[in-house]
Amino acid sequence: MAETGDPFATATCYRHPDRPTRLACSTCGRPICVECSRDAAVGQKCPDCARPEGRHRVITAASLRSEARRTAPVTYALIAINVIVFVIGQASGDLGNRLFVDGAQYRPLIQLGEWWRVFSAMFLHANLAHVGFNMWALFLFGPSLERRFGSVSFATLYVASGLGGGALYHLVGRMEPAIGASGAIFGLFGALIAATYRQRHTAAGRAVFSQLMMLLALNLAIPLIVPNVAWEAHVGGLAAGIAIAAAWDRLPLDGPGATRRRVAIAVVVAAVALGAVIL
Repeated sequence: MAETGDPFATATCYRHPDRPTRLACSTCGRPICVECSRDAAVGQKCPDCARPEGRHRVITAASLRSEARRTAPVTYALIAINVIVFVIGQASGDLGNRLFVDGAQYRPLIQLGEWWRVFSAMFLHANLAHVGFNMWALFLFGPSLERRFGSVSFATLYVASGLGGGALYHLVGRMEPAIGASGAIFGLFGALIAATYRQRHTAAGRAVFSQLMMLLALNLAIPLIVPNVAWEAHVGGLAAGIAIAAAWDRLPLDGPGATRRRVAIAVVVAAVALGAVIL
C-alpha cells in the first residue's frame, strides 16, 4: 500500500526552513513565508520569480535602509554620537553633571580661554525630548544634503553651522549655559532653503520652498512659546548654513577640486565664528 502524507501538514518556506507557511509561489509553486512573498498581478510570487529580467532588481525596505546608511554615513554617525553621549550622561548622574560642567557653552569660562566649549556643547542635550527632536530633524534633513554635496562637505557644513550658532549666542552676551545641536540643525535647515531657492520658479521647487519657509517660521516661533530656548543659536546657525550653501550652489557639484572648494568655504565660516568668540 502506498504511504499517504498528512493533507493538513504545513510546509516551510524554501528560503527560511524554520518558518511554517501555507503560502506558495503562483509561478514555481515553492512554499514562501510572508516576508518572502511578493504581490503579483495574480497571487503572490517568490523573490526569485518576482525579480525583473535584465538589470532591474527588487527593492525592499531593508535594502532602502541599508542604502540610506551607505550614502549618508556622516548623518547616521552624528545621530549615533549624540545619542550615545546622551545615554552615557543619563546612565550616571555624576558623569552627566561632569559632561555638562566641562562641555556646556558658558560665556564667563569662554572668556577665560575655554573656547572649545562652543564645539563641545553641540553634542550635549538636556533631556530626551531635546535630543529626540534634534536627532529627528537631523534624520529628516541630513541625508538629502549629504547625498547632494558629499559626506566631507556635509560634515564641515554641520560643524560650521553649529559654531555659527554658538558664536551668535556668545556675542549677544547671554550668561546662561547652553547646550544642544540646534544651531547645527538650523544650519542644515538654512542650507536646504538656499539649495531650493533657485528652484522656486518651478511648480515642484516652489512647493518645497514654501513648505520649508513655513516650517522655518514655526521653528523660529518656538522660543516665544517654550522657555529657556537659545534662539540666538538658532538664528546664528541658520545664517551660517544659508551662507555656506548659497556659496556652494554656485560651484560645480562634481569635477576636480569641487569638494576642496566646498570644504574651504565652510572652514572660512567656521574660522570667522570661532574668531569672533575668541577675540
